[in-house]
Amino acid sequence: MKLFLPRPLLSAAALTLTWLLSGCSAIEPVAPTTTPQAVENRSARLAADQASLALRWAPIHYQDTDVTGSHGLSGKADYISAINFDGDWIATNNWNNIVNRPATAHCYYSVVETSTHWFIIYAFYHARDWTDIAFLYNIDEHENDLEGFLSVIKKDGSQYGSLQAIVTVAHSDFFSFVPSGSPLQANEENIDGTLTMELYNGQLRPATAQEAKGHGLKANPYYKINGDGIKYLPSLTGTSEAPSNADDRDVKYKLVDIFEPGGLWAQRFNTNLFVSPDGNFKKSVGDGSANAPWRWDDGNDRPAAGALAKDPAALIQAYFRNLGSFDLQYIDNKYR
Repeated sequence: MKLFLPRPLLSAAALTLTWLLSGCSAIEPVAPTTTPQAVENRSARLAADQASLALRWAPIHYQDTDVTGSHGLSGKADYISAINFDGDWIATNNWNNIVNRPATAHCYYSVVETSTHWFIIYAFYHARDWTDIAFLYNIDEHENDLEGFLSVIKKDGSQYGSLQAIVTVAHSDFFSFVPSGSPLQANEENIDGTLTMELYNGQLRPATAQEAKGHGLKANPYYKINGDGIKYLPSLTGTSEAPSNADDRDVKYKLVDIFEPGGLWAQRFNTNLFVSPDGNFKKSVGDGSANAPWRWDDGNDRPAAGALAKDPAALIQAYFRNLGSFDLQYIDNKYR
């Protein structure tokens, strides 16, 4: 007659035998390991998900252009481009290099996440912040310009959530806009207007606009195209186009992750690009200055400089009420 041990007893017997054969030494449990490849795969999946989210809410972007004045380059100084459009990460040659290099359209983005929201930064770069008034050349102008906005996306169970508000950067001031139907209400700061949504590729997207010369950014039509201008559309295939002229209404821009390897965030220690890692661009022209998103600041508001990127949940809690379920703890925040 065969004797069958219950499975738990069999396991115990096997462990006892192993213990005896190993010289009575204790058996240490083997902890599961996380391989570098597994970590890399998870990071890649997260980056892909964030890229898809950023593309879903990428704006239809209107850029006013000014063809007057020698520093405007017949409107080209108002075209958006990559920061390294000239093949390097040197900030002090961009004013001159934009003359003979194509200004192919790029938009920088980052995604920060809590359990209840996604916060997406979109930023547009111009090589020149300029004027056509000669006696203001050394006062109002500066090399390099990066202005943009923060989108607030509520997780609602759908793949991409719902857009509830944007906060835009216009020079040294922030402006907030909400789409029709948003539950958000003004808190410490006023809501500055209604966010226009436009249909593109079967999806409603926010419509934003930048002024010529200084490139302050607000919701369209709080800035708008006056005469000549560019209508930029997010590329669904990663295409980056240059306008054919200063009044081109169909130009595709490419989304670029701020946190991509070797990208803008990785360049924060590059002393050819920034004065310091806090994100103040170097320049060779003008007295003004431009900043990366982690330095954007509205000095009249309570949230600290850089909060729009580094601590968006705290900033949004200060700007708006009636937020509903709202988590201040970050699941993913690479700025920290």
